Amino acid sequence: MKTRIVRIGNSQGVRIPKPLLEEAGLEGDVELRITDEGLVVAPAAPRAGWRDDAEALRARGESGLIDEAVPTAFDETEWVWA
Repeated sequence: MKTRIVRIGNSQGVRIPKPLLEEAGLEGDVELRITDEGLVVAPAAPRAGWRDDAEALRARGESGLIDEAVPTAFDETEWVWA
């Protein structure tokens, strides 16, 4: 299928027909990457592998913050802790 690159605000984009989106299973967030063949639009993998990594850290007792929290002016004047 041939289409045209169009202006969308300050960017440019491609309108993808609904049947193609449905056939590809694309909705919501997608990932864009460049390959030797061109631009690929693929379903976004939500934090691939993060669950396993977090469980491994927890098992080693390393699941806390790396650095101590540093209060900011926002924390002291604008944020209400309930």
